[in-house]
Amino acid sequence: MAPAPAEAVSPERAAALVKARALALGFDSAGVSDLAPPTHRDALDRWLDAGYDADMRYLTRQAPLRRDPARIVPGATHAIVVTKNYLRPDPPRPPESGRVARYARGRDYHRALRRPLLELAAYVQSLGNREVVARWFVDAGPVPERELAQRAGLGWIGKNTMLIDPRRGSYTYLASVFTNLPLAADSPFQADRCGTCRRCLDACPTAAFVEPRVLDSRRCISYLTIENRGPVPDDLAGLVGDWIFGCDVCQEVCPWNERFAQPVDGDAMLEFRPELAALTPRLVRQMDDEALSSHLRGTALARAGAAGMRRNAEIVARNIAEPRATQR
Repeated sequence: MAPAPAEAVSPERAAALVKARALALGFDSAGVSDLAPPTHRDALDRWLDAGYDADMRYLTRQAPLRRDPARIVPGATHAIVVTKNYLRPDPPRPPESGRVARYARGRDYHRALRRPLLELAAYVQSLGNREVVARWFVDAGPVPERELAQRAGLGWIGKNTMLIDPRRGSYTYLASVFTNLPLAADSPFQADRCGTCRRCLDACPTAAFVEPRVLDSRRCISYLTIENRGPVPDDLAGLVGDWIFGCDVCQEVCPWNERFAQPVDGDAMLEFRPELAALTPRLVRQMDDEALSSHLRGTALARAGAAGMRRNAEIVARNIAEPRATQR
């Protein structure tokens, strides 16, 4: 419950209450960041200029707001950043099946996190007066989630561009609530604990990392199998291997995940669906577009659409039949 009267809540107390409420709602960690321009905004410009965004033109349109997150929600001064662990135990895989990235093995996370984020935003508003705004985001819009999460003290951005929590690894969704409620910001996570390790860079099947923390989306399996609406170039199709949707390689080899990431089973919020962990190309081929779209509905796999999943299924079927083609 929100304390009363709301006017008596100090920024420090309000931040503590909000973070406690986030954990009570089922999030795994929470922190508060200010909305000052990101320190890496010049790197974003260089990344876009190099064409590493592939055909995701929305990133160019969003760039002005990503460079200045205070403009995303007029009047907002802080972002409450939360994480949610999506790592689940791997179920047995059927023979000749394609792998699905772990984040997509349940209910679409945009929908799954909607209710707890709505409740968190309502709680934030309850701590202030009628002028308090609280707008939530989950992997949508121009929010620089990883930068804000690092500034909120939740981890550092690894060489594979993922946010790494030193206690949980990187298998986490990120979401945020932008507000003008006076809140005490957390100290940024300053340490870079990747050190000299480059396992994620070297393990990438398509050599998509130009350098540490610089990803060429045009070569990334996740982009090629999800956001990409055209054919996969022949020189990359064999390197996709058996990934029918997304890719987890750069996370699987990360020592922080090997040591600290813990699968959580039975989380009702995310509605894990074991049958989504692996899809056989044969199953995708057998369904007509209506049946396939219905099978994907309500999951992150719907992002690729029926046409994209058919393309991916054909690639995986060829790679399974000719396993040598998947080797770099």
